[in-house]
Amino acid sequence: MTDTAAENPPRIDPSTRVLLHDLGVRRDGDEWIVGRMASRTFVALPAAGARAVELLGAGLSVARTAEVLWDETGEELDIPDFVRGLAALGFVARIGDVAVPDVAAPRASLPWLRPRSVRFALHPALPVLFAALLTAALVVLARRPDLLPGYRDLLWSPHGSLVLLTGAAIGWVLLYAHELAHLVTARAAGVPGRMRLGTRLQFLVMQTDISGIELAPRRHRLTAYLAGIALNLSVASALVLVLAATDTGTTLHRVLAAALLLALMPLPFQCMVFTRTDLYFVLQDLTGCRNLYGDGLAHARHLARRALRRESGTDPSAPLPPHERRAVRVYSVVLVLGTIACLTFMAVVTLPADITLLLRAARGLGPGHGLAGNADSAAVLVTLGGVNILWLVTWWRNRRKS
Repeated sequence: MTDTAAENPPRIDPSTRVLLHDLGVRRDGDEWIVGRMASRTFVALPAAGARAVELLGAGLSVARTAEVLWDETGEELDIPDFVRGLAALGFVARIGDVAVPDVAAPRASLPWLRPRSVRFALHPALPVLFAALLTAALVVLARRPDLLPGYRDLLWSPHGSLVLLTGAAIGWVLLYAHELAHLVTARAAGVPGRMRLGTRLQFLVMQTDISGIELAPRRHRLTAYLAGIALNLSVASALVLVLAATDTGTTLHRVLAAALLLALMPLPFQCMVFTRTDLYFVLQDLTGCRNLYGDGLAHARHLARRALRRESGTDPSAPLPPHERRAVRVYSVVLVLGTIACLTFMAVVTLPADITLLLRAARGLGPGHGLAGNADSAAVLVTLGGVNILWLVTWWRNRRKS
C-alpha cells in the first residue's frame, strides 16, 4: 500500500460497498479461517466475522451488513472498522469507488506446474501404494538384515574426495526431491508454494512455504505435511529392493547402500519438532493451535522473565482456548529443552569436528601429499567451507527480510 493511500484512507459511509479479493474460507472448530491465497495471508475469525465477510462479498452495504448481522446473531459489529482491518490484511480490492493499492504476491516456485497436472498426489490410492512399497521393503529387511545400512556404508570408496562429492550430490538431490514432494502435493490442492533455503538453529535447510494449505481439508493438509517423509521412505524402500537384487561387494551395491543411508538420515531430524520440522506442522494441526511455535516461545520467554523478576504481567498463553493453552505450555517445555540440547551438541561435537576436519584438510595440502591427498583435502575444504558459507549467507539474507 502506498504512503498516500495509508495517509488518506477511503471514507467509509453507511452506504459504502466494498469489493473483496478472491478469498477462501474454512471452518475450524468455533472459528473460521479466512485467507487470500495470492498473498498467503490468513486470519481466524469468529462466526460473526466470517458472516460479515460473506455479506460484504455479496455486495451488501456497510449499514445493511450490520443490520443483517444484528438480526441473525444479535451482535453489533463495527463494520467500518472491520473493513479497515480487512483492507490492512490485503483482502479488499475497492472501497466504494476507490481502489485499494495491492501488494505484490509472493513468487511461486515452478509456476508452470498446474494443479490438474499433479492431481495424482492427492489420490486416495497413493497412500496404499506407499504402504505396499514400505511393507515389501520391511519384509526384505526381515529376511536380509545384512542390508540394514550403517555409517560405514557412507565410506563406499577409499577416496575421500569421491565419497564427499557423491554424498553431497545424492544428498542435495534427495533434499530437493523431499521439498518438491511438499510443493507438488500443495499445488495439487491449489496452493502456490515456494521453495527456498533457510536456517533452523545450526542447520541449513531447504523449506517450502505452503501456508495456503490452511484452507484445504485436513486430509490434504496432513498429506502435504507428510509428503516429504513419505518421499524419503519410498526412495529408501525402493533402494532396499534393488539392493536385494544386486551382488554384494560390487561398486553399485556400495553406492546404493550409501544412498539408502542418505535417504534415511533426514528422518530423525523430522522428530525435532522444536525446529518447526514437517512433524511440527502435523503436531500443530492435530492440536488445533494457530501458532504453536510462536505462542510456545512467548510463553517460555514470559516464564524466563518472571523467574528473573523482570516481568510480572499476564502470561501471553492465558487468553488462548483451554485445549490450545495446554498444548502451548507443554510444547514450550519441548522447545526450551530441545533447543538447549541441540545448541549444546553443536558446541561440544559439531563445531569442534568441523574445525578439526578443516585444519586437517588445510595441513593435507601441499606437494608432499601427492595428487590423491591434495584432491581429498581440497574436497573437504570445498564441501565443508561451502556449506558453512552458504549457511551464513542464507541466515543473513533471511534475517534482513524478516
